[in-house]
Amino acid sequence: MQTLTPQQLMQLTSLRHELHRTPEISGEERSTAKRISAELEGLGSDRIWRNLGGNGVAAEFKGAAPGPTVLLRCELDGLPIRELSDLPHKSMVDGKGHLCGHDGHMVSMLGVGMRLTLRPASGRVILLFQPAEETGAGAKAIVEDERWAEIRPDYAFAYHNVPGRPLGEIGLRSGPGNCASRGMQILLEGKSSHAAAPEDGLSPASAMAALMTSLPALGNGQIGDDDFALSTLTHAHLGEPTFGISPAEGELRLTLRTMSNARMETLIADALAEVDHRKGTLKVDVHWHDIFPSVVNDNDATAIARETALGLGHAINEMDVPMRWSEDFGRIGDDGPKATMLYIGAGETQPQLHNPDYDFPDALLPVVIDQFCGIVERLLGPPRS
Repeated sequence: MQTLTPQQLMQLTSLRHELHRTPEISGEERSTAKRISAELEGLGSDRIWRNLGGNGVAAEFKGAAPGPTVLLRCELDGLPIRELSDLPHKSMVDGKGHLCGHDGHMVSMLGVGMRLTLRPASGRVILLFQPAEETGAGAKAIVEDERWAEIRPDYAFAYHNVPGRPLGEIGLRSGPGNCASRGMQILLEGKSSHAAAPEDGLSPASAMAALMTSLPALGNGQIGDDDFALSTLTHAHLGEPTFGISPAEGELRLTLRTMSNARMETLIADALAEVDHRKGTLKVDVHWHDIFPSVVNDNDATAIARETALGLGHAINEMDVPMRWSEDFGRIGDDGPKATMLYIGAGETQPQLHNPDYDFPDALLPVVIDQFCGIVERLLGPPRS
């Protein structure tokens, strides 16, 4: 198998640091997409799609003979979190940072693109740089884009780096791989009154206090159980910061999380029933945000990733339970291809995802590039010389 030169790896590392310094959050990735497009043009890809599902970019690398389409997906967006570090390439954008590793994921796939200058024997490879993964909106917008029909793959693969696991270890799991989740916003409206006469108003305080206990209590089981559910209170707000007003308005936010989409539907129904039970005569509106379906990894695609890792001598972690965090790659798998996510170790002492001092480990790049190029070669044949 062809490998990248030390100079190419240095170029990729330098590009990652550039991307790390200039993060853009979900829906705002225009400059990042433009930078990625320029790199793909330089690699001589056969076709580039721009503005997919918003700011998405995809590039095609065609083999000589007919064959399946293999899609490799990564993410463009950073996070609305202030980076706290002394790194020379730390974020230059206050309040925003690549603190999940999407800068490294992008550069990994560009490294695969460097190797694809020698085209596969058959089929085609699509490198997809997806927007808005962090909000769960990006993959949905991609598959709803009318040009998706030109791209739709037979196989789809993606990965996420996993702090706390040995560097370069390949985590695999058939079946549920990432939990379904969604944000539940509950707006309660009553009637304000003087604090000396609260009985003349309608305060949401009692309903909120009850819901802050009863909604989290809907969670049950442990990750890996079919009936696993988790309801996490993330925000509460009541009235105005004064002493003279009995409040009229309140807001609660929770994240609902389950291992399966079916279990999510029952958790939603239970949460809505609990709100209805507690609201009394208050006006209540419920809104849903950041909707992620579960990622269900295909058996065949997972087996291909496993065989590739074994052939390359990578350590493998056969995961007993799914990741509790969510990923919108499930939208792509739900569209029909044989799809799987890989969970690749980022180092046992690596800061956790979304920590303010997180930074993608550059030493992981060659491992990821070899793994994904190996998957392509296994499905489409060795590259043409």
